[in-house]
Amino acid sequence: MIESLIKNDLTLKRYRRFKQNKIAVFAILLLLFLIAFSVSANFWSNSKPLMMKFNGSIYFPVIKTYHPTIFGIEDEFVTQYKKLELKNDGDWKLWPINKWDPYESNVAIESYPSAPTAENWFGTDDRGRDIFARLLYGFRYSFGFALLVWVLSYFIGIVVGALMGFLGGWVDLIGQRVVEIIESLPGLIMLITLVSVFGASMSLLVIFSAALGWMGISYYVRAEFLKLRRLEFVEAAKSIGGSKFRQIFKHILPNSLGPVITFSPFVISSSISSLAALDYLGFGLPAPTPSWGELLQQAQKNFTIAWWLAVFPSIALFISLLVMNLIGDGVRDAFDPRKS
Repeated sequence: MIESLIKNDLTLKRYRRFKQNKIAVFAILLLLFLIAFSVSANFWSNSKPLMMKFNGSIYFPVIKTYHPTIFGIEDEFVTQYKKLELKNDGDWKLWPINKWDPYESNVAIESYPSAPTAENWFGTDDRGRDIFARLLYGFRYSFGFALLVWVLSYFIGIVVGALMGFLGGWVDLIGQRVVEIIESLPGLIMLITLVSVFGASMSLLVIFSAALGWMGISYYVRAEFLKLRRLEFVEAAKSIGGSKFRQIFKHILPNSLGPVITFSPFVISSSISSLAALDYLGFGLPAPTPSWGELLQQAQKNFTIAWWLAVFPSIALFISLLVMNLIGDGVRDAFDPRKS
């Protein structure tokens, strides 16, 4: 079905070459599963029932917020569904597979962090919060951050690289010097400094990371534009009066996307690692946002008594990075003209 939608022969050839890499195909299917699992995390791990029947009425707490007075509770502002007693024989609650959200502490435990149990599959952190829930929701933030950084940084890098490669001359000369200066800055130290000055939030971390991470792709786009701008099809477009805008976006850019697509999975993988490192150092997403790096930081503080704080976040990080790198290998091979 996908092949029937692809009109370009070269793109179809690359797609078929990617399909031949069974490991890469499995990796992309696993990634799609992880994304869907994390995006729908509210339905898998939550402290609210998916659906419940109370006094003959059906409620959907996981989708809609209900005031406690609806259930006859007058002295609370937030409905505690785990404590809500079902008074009628026909009443019931349908819970998700994990009855914890990433911010809720298990007050029934005497001390934190606690080891894995039937109640908390992966144990709890040093505040009694369920690790499985925080890993599940944490993937949403990690991959979302990496995806946004990739889009923004590649947009900047493609625009800058295209202008330097197409215009050449003093634009290319000055642009290359600026790129070299920015690239010489220590990225992690600059990120930590910017976060210390301006504070941490998802939007600021994305902007700072993209502002310090667009230089690499600009080199490849610049090289592609320098190579393609003098070829016959570009000269033909120029001879019939095609504008510079049309020459860039209609003719050169579509033929320069090989490096952009090839390096994308590796850039996303690198951004996931960067966010985990920032969270581990305490300069990442603000508390109490679910974070893999923050769990690893807790593991470092409790390494003699809480092995689960290190093992499960490390496995989650390893699987995510492995999946992205396997996809990257498959894409790289698919775009390699020397591969048959």
